[in-house]
Amino acid sequence: MKLRIFPILLIVFFITIFFIFYKGLQNSNIYTPVVNIEKNIPSFKSKIFSTNEKISSEQIFKGDKFYLMNIWASWCVPCRDEHPLLMILSTQKNIKVIGLNYKDNKEKAKIFLKELNNPYDKILLDENGTLAIEWGAYGVPESFLIHNNKIIKKIIGPLNEDLLLEIKKLAE
Repeated sequence: MKLRIFPILLIVFFITIFFIFYKGLQNSNIYTPVVNIEKNIPSFKSKIFSTNEKISSEQIFKGDKFYLMNIWASWCVPCRDEHPLLMILSTQKNIKVIGLNYKDNKEKAKIFLKELNNPYDKILLDENGTLAIEWGAYGVPESFLIHNNKIIKKIIGPLNEDLLLEIKKLAE
């Protein structure tokens, strides 16, 4: 009798484990961040890249203008790929492009900008990465479209042609 119960319990155990794993595989645990949000920009103070002067968010993001806050670094390969698109955006009259230089060597960042040109109206320094965290960034590159001191779109990863058109359309 004992010999018959053990195989039955073993089979029930494995069937139970199988169903637990099977159900777990059907449950998607992929995290997708919200990119169309409307929340206030964080209030912060930072140094300006070229002068090391302190500047506050209130001095940068003024009025009824559109801003694209782009988090970048010279060591970031996708940042290099999206740079031509930032150059195109910098020619738009209704959008100001603000750069946030993330955990970068300042001299290498200067070489990066000299080599590829500077699309930014202002560049802020984020030497230890805390400013990017305040913005809710996951890494570089990342961009935030801002209007009336509110983030209206968050772009994770490098810009592409479709996103460029979407940004231009939103800023009209």
